[in-house]
Amino acid sequence: MSLYSKLFQYVLRICAKYNIDESHGLSHAMNIFMYSNQIYEHEVIEHPFLKQQECVIYASAILHDMCDKKYMDQDQGVAEIEDFLKNCCNGDSIDPPILDAESISAIKCIITTLSYSHVKVHGFPSLGKYQHAYHIVREADLFCAYDFDRCMIYHMNKVGVGDIQNAFNDSVRLFETRVFLHHDHNLLVTDYSKCAYIHMHENSIARINHWRKMLL
Repeated sequence: MSLYSKLFQYVLRICAKYNIDESHGLSHAMNIFMYSNQIYEHEVIEHPFLKQQECVIYASAILHDMCDKKYMDQDQGVAEIEDFLKNCCNGDSIDPPILDAESISAIKCIITTLSYSHVKVHGFPSLGKYQHAYHIVREADLFCAYDFDRCMIYHMNKVGVGDIQNAFNDSVRLFETRVFLHHDHNLLVTDYSKCAYIHMHENSIARINHWRKMLL
């Protein structure tokens, strides 16, 4: 079984265990995996050392919300992830190659420091040779934030009343005060993201306008 198959199976298991809703569940893990690949494929041309970190990038992307403090105690979630990675990388043959102790440590550092809230309070961490890998995963997560429907889904699940109008209003406020300011707040550092975000920004505006028309 491939490592990535095991990672996605882990996501399913943890989502069920901690009642993680679809805004941070399997589909989100798949989307950030895809965005991480898009950024990686562009950045590896100028930074070939990233080839040695590809597995760290993708594992971090897939697992990053499986220790989210919105759903669980973060330290407990990180400990479970570490145990899982150590166990799944021992025994059965997997493809791509196993993650060693250094790689697992890097994954832990990336997933615990990439959130918007963490960066706004503490800034970017110093992760040495994994700094560029960190930004790839972090920016992929920011790309997912441009999904306006996902924002409403999170609101409706956490508030628990299924109020679409309030979900829309709160999501608009979040986009106006956070998502639409990613570039202005210097949160996009890779060359790829500095260009790619424009299309996502425009799509979000169009989606908001469509929802506004429907909910009038």
